[in-house]
Amino acid sequence: MAKMIEVKNTSLRYLALSCLLIPFLYLVWLIIRIFIMDYFTIPTESMMPTLQPGDKVIVNKLTMGARLYADLHFDIKGQELKAVRTKGLRRLKHNDIVVFNLANHNDKISFIINNVYCKRIIGLPGDSVSAVNGMYRNNNHRGMLCIQESQHGLENTPDSLVPCGFWIPPYYSLGWNIKNFGPYYVPRRGDVMKLSAKEGAVYKPLLEWEIGTSISWNWDKNETYSNGKVIRYHTFKHDFYFMAGDNVINSNDSRYWGLVPEEYIVGVVDKIIRDGKMINPYIASDDR
Repeated sequence: MAKMIEVKNTSLRYLALSCLLIPFLYLVWLIIRIFIMDYFTIPTESMMPTLQPGDKVIVNKLTMGARLYADLHFDIKGQELKAVRTKGLRRLKHNDIVVFNLANHNDKISFIINNVYCKRIIGLPGDSVSAVNGMYRNNNHRGMLCIQESQHGLENTPDSLVPCGFWIPPYYSLGWNIKNFGPYYVPRRGDVMKLSAKEGAVYKPLLEWEIGTSISWNWDKNETYSNGKVIRYHTFKHDFYFMAGDNVINSNDSRYWGLVPEEYIVGVVDKIIRDGKMINPYIASDDR
């Protein structure tokens, strides 16, 4: 009888310990995913050959600091992002591969938590990015950007087969396409930009997001308007980034939907898991 009671008490202790341990482990798992690292699965070929469909990427949140939400009510149709970021270990660099929330939805910047992309940074705040015959150029970076073999493939593609991209006005008017565009200035927090019709059209989503009004422009008068009133200058409140896929011919990136605010970046890809093996995604880059 005494042994039965002892066994029963031991079982109860194990049960109580399990009840305490499971929530504790869940809390540890949650803290790691929020503050330290997270993982995502690559669904498309846009980052080939660096990332393949089915790859899992480990995202380091310590690099640029973890993003903490001030509002946990998420609207699947889009909303204003309310978040703060902890202090990071370093600033973002050219050729960093990052995971981020797509910012531009129907020509408006809004936040959808489960709309996540993975691309490479080729334009930092303050850079001017362009493409000449498929080859990326950056006024502040002399080294390689993305995968040059893929860019050579785009370079040799007949213009008749090159997608326009840049469906946001006025890229049709500027004659830009994914093979030839720019220079495209990437705004930096504190930049004061003089606004002609071109700036109003090119940066319309950014201006509407920061100012909170409807932006329009007049090519003939070479003016930009906020709710119908002329605005001649704008001081940017955020840092923005130009994102590109390594598979330049088949990548939906900043050439299509514009620039990404820093607040929308989740973190920097640190490792790839492929077929059970851990791979360094930066072996081919001259910056890492």
